[in-house]
Amino acid sequence: MSMQPLAAMGPPVALKEPRRPSRHGRLRAAEVRWGLAFIAPYVAVFLAFVVHPYAYVLWMAADPSLYADLIDDRLFLPTLVNTLLFVGLGVNLKMFLALLLSGFFLRPRRWIRILLAIYVLPWALAAAQTCLSFHWMLIGEQGLVDGLLLQLFGIEGPIWFNGRWLGLGSDIAACLWKWMPFWTLIFLAARLTIPRDIYDSAKVDGATGVRQFVHVTFPLLANLYLICTLLSVLWTLGDFTTVYLVSNGGPAGLTNVLATLGYHYAFNFGRPALGVAAVMSALPVLIPLIIVLMRRFQTSAVQL
Repeated sequence: MSMQPLAAMGPPVALKEPRRPSRHGRLRAAEVRWGLAFIAPYVAVFLAFVVHPYAYVLWMAADPSLYADLIDDRLFLPTLVNTLLFVGLGVNLKMFLALLLSGFFLRPRRWIRILLAIYVLPWALAAAQTCLSFHWMLIGEQGLVDGLLLQLFGIEGPIWFNGRWLGLGSDIAACLWKWMPFWTLIFLAARLTIPRDIYDSAKVDGATGVRQFVHVTFPLLANLYLICTLLSVLWTLGDFTTVYLVSNGGPAGLTNVLATLGYHYAFNFGRPALGVAAVMSALPVLIPLIIVLMRRFQTSAVQL
């Protein structure tokens, strides 16, 4: 028999054994399963207590007629003005004074450190206790402020919560008293990271006092100042505790902000959907602020 045809077929092809999964692959699959098992409870809690409530709130506020009812309500437009004043004045005064006070508390003196510890107390306490104590200081003749005015100067103080502007001013003052120490500590920590050599060089060039602050300190803290201001706007816009516990929206709802007005709609007037719509009316301001803040974090780090 001739072997020519067999030779033309070429060398025999070896059959490959079925590939077994490597030990490393089995370990990775086990790690994924364990990871999913540990994450599952947190995902369930997040969906149940974060996603579901927000989705339900958005569904409640989806009816356009609610916003027509809001505009027709006599309380909504004054409340919108109050919210703009509460956020605009409160945040700008808070951040500017905190930046200035951070320079004062930077001085290495013992009595200033003791004063700083006292200054931080309103922020260190819970918001409810801080706002209630501020309310009782302004409650009238029984309050601390009017009592001191009467005893020291013989002046009868105003009834702080019987007028719109005095009540709103009291809310703004309480917000400053509560949150300004926090931002002062932030700016104080930022000032401590500025190298001393920069100030020494500025002194050689003749920059001292106000000029040193304008040309050295503020430019170095400008990025941090902007980010802190945006964060403070977000927090102050949703501040419910301060207004509710200090003035309670009085008199006759004239010092309400959007957060407290939504609460009164939901629980006092029995219209929860309208209350949600009142709070959601702040979204046209909130969403651009969040976008600007996130873009700021992405494009540049907080550098000193």
